Amino acid sequence: MNHDTVSDADGESLYRVINARRDVRRHFRPDPVPDDVLLRVLAAAHAAPSVGLSQPWDFLVITDTDVRRRVAAHVERTRRAFAETLPSARAAQFNRIKIAAVLDTPLNVVVTSTQERGSAHILGRATQPATAAYSTCLAIENLWLAARAEHLGVGWVSFAEPDQLARLLQLPSHVEIVAYLCLGYVERFDPEPELALAGWALRRPLAWAVHRERWGERETSPFADACERVCDLDETAMDDAREHDRRLTKPPGSLGQLEECAVRLAGIAGTSPPPVPAPAAVAVFAADHGVVAEGVTPWPADVTAQMVASFCAGGAAINVIARQVGAEVVVVDVGVAATLEPAPGLLCRKVAAGSANLRHVPAMTPEQTRRALDVGAEVARELVAGGARCLITGDMGIGNTTPSAALISWFTKRTAAEITGRGTGIDDDMLAVKIAVIEDAIARTRRSTDPDDALAVLASLGGLEIAALSGFIIGGAAARVPIIVDGVISAAALLAAAEICPGAVAYTFAGHRSAEPGSTAVLDHLGLRPLLDLDLRLGEGTGACLALPLLQTAARLHGEMATFDQAGVTNKTSSSTGVDVVAHATSTLSS
Repeated sequence: MNHDTVSDADGESLYRVINARRDVRRHFRPDPVPDDVLLRVLAAAHAAPSVGLSQPWDFLVITDTDVRRRVAAHVERTRRAFAETLPSARAAQFNRIKIAAVLDTPLNVVVTSTQERGSAHILGRATQPATAAYSTCLAIENLWLAARAEHLGVGWVSFAEPDQLARLLQLPSHVEIVAYLCLGYVERFDPEPELALAGWALRRPLAWAVHRERWGERETSPFADACERVCDLDETAMDDAREHDRRLTKPPGSLGQLEECAVRLAGIAGTSPPPVPAPAAVAVFAADHGVVAEGVTPWPADVTAQMVASFCAGGAAINVIARQVGAEVVVVDVGVAATLEPAPGLLCRKVAAGSANLRHVPAMTPEQTRRALDVGAEVARELVAGGARCLITGDMGIGNTTPSAALISWFTKRTAAEITGRGTGIDDDMLAVKIAVIEDAIARTRRSTDPDDALAVLASLGGLEIAALSGFIIGGAAARVPIIVDGVISAAALLAAAEICPGAVAYTFAGHRSAEPGSTAVLDHLGLRPLLDLDLRLGEGTGACLALPLLQTAARLHGEMATFDQAGVTNKTSSSTGVDVVAHATSTLSS
């Protein structure tokens, strides 16, 4: 064979093998792997490129059952510890996934790496020592592809503590474990990765990952792409859901708003009964506001950064509620003035260090607005790709009820006095200042902005986290998942989203009616009924998160209640209430 050329047929075969590669954990057969096959696979791994031709890898082949039992026990302990850190909905999903096949395969291969391979002057390693491990990953990929060509399945065991595993395997101190692999023949290869089939995560399209010349420069922006992808709800699924609801063992309409929620969930998912919207993810978008300088809040701006730290530490109200309902919380720094330290659950997507003072100038430039919209849309699609099946809006930003009220006043055509509330509890004098600031901002916007240009209005009167929330809502609609909208800040973002992409509203559920008057104005304007009305005004996503179990219950009732036919009950009411029919159905089902 001429090693300088690759034929078209070879190239096609290569691409087929690449696309057929799977991380396999199931369907293994007990057949032994012949030595010649194993050596061909390892030879392919050993042919991988490496920095400075250092070849830093080694392969430890393990067939000893006792050793593999000890490894399997360690993996199981690590798996359980990880499961305990997950939100309850994610934990239940995770516990249904097989995460290792240490004992299901005839052999395991441990791939190690070392910095001590080669001379002291390995080209490229002086400035990037980690290239030893990176090179070893190339060897692992070669191994995986060669195994697939040999009809072998390979599973990567990632639930293991490297140091403990190294001690268990009695490895020398100068090597590190890069991969613990399970190899064996399989009965079949699944059409998609197991994690995708289990709904844990989805493949990201290539377009999301390709940037041109500058980070963020893609063929289409996440926000623009989301706007194009939002489509109408599936009317056939909704009709099916309504018909199914009429057959359930209850008087028609007796579950009130939950019935309509189930119908809309069916329209969103395109199937009836609809899937339960779980797991859920709360995205708390955080930013600061220049309008704080006008005295519209008694709280200093640096509280925004302090609250972000509280979210990341798990001590805020939204964290408590999310734990209760089994939701994940991510915090997105889209415009916090302070520089935030990296923290678990914190996404650094800062567009600017806060917005400008909207009383005198536009809060954001058009470019900042577009970037914030992109942030929101991208966070939405990444959360859905990561397994979220319901999105919940959250916010944090000292002073953000002022831009929210300004946007609500503009889009609903109500006066600032009608829709401006006390936010964090301001007194009458501060409320008067706040209203005056909003009136000045609206007057300035009216003089300088096309009233039909929703993006320009959002830039003039909004805030970075509000724009990001608008993108988040539209991004969730594009991904065809339900979005539960929180209080007045999220309501203002929803109004802007409705002006930009009207079809997104059908995918949203109003989590609650905030105590802020602007919340009712938005709900009335968009024709939305809140799931809860508890006089909440905290924000953070708290009200929307509290409403999550109601939405999940609506789907579960629709999918799990018996029909009259299943219960052996005649589908008509006795007397005028239907109580006897439902009582008989209940008796039948319990017997």
